[in-house]
Amino acid sequence: MNAPVDPLAGLRDLHLPAPISWWPPAPGWWGLAILGLALGFGACWWWRSARRCRYKKIALQALARLTASQDEARLLVPEIASLLRRVAIESYGRPAVARLTGAAWLEFLDRTGKTSQFSQGPGQVLGTALYQPDLAVDPAQVCEVVKTWIKGHRPC
Repeated sequence: MNAPVDPLAGLRDLHLPAPISWWPPAPGWWGLAILGLALGFGACWWWRSARRCRYKKIALQALARLTASQDEARLLVPEIASLLRRVAIESYGRPAVARLTGAAWLEFLDRTGKTSQFSQGPGQVLGTALYQPDLAVDPAQVCEVVKTWIKGHRPC
């Protein structure tokens, strides 16, 4: 009699595939990496932009405090002029701004603010009229002109 034949004896062993390598990553990981880089660059750009424009927010808050604490033009206008000069120096640099006085200062404000409110409007008081003993000007109008200049003189 024949010996029983094992039917599994003729089969070969299983050949396992090579282990999955870590490089190149799957397409999903590429997408996640690109998304992470885009978010990182976007966050850096937003942070730098917010820092670059922070002085405007601080200046507007200071202007609001000045107008709330003082109504008399004789006392308020010199403070506003000082604030405006500090903002201009912060934005355009000391060499470009510090030497400007009188009509040149008002022309600079008109040019950078794209307006004529400083040389021909209520902002004239910030030129030479600032040093007059009697200021015939409405401080609210001056504040509005200065607020408009601070908001729009230079895009962030």
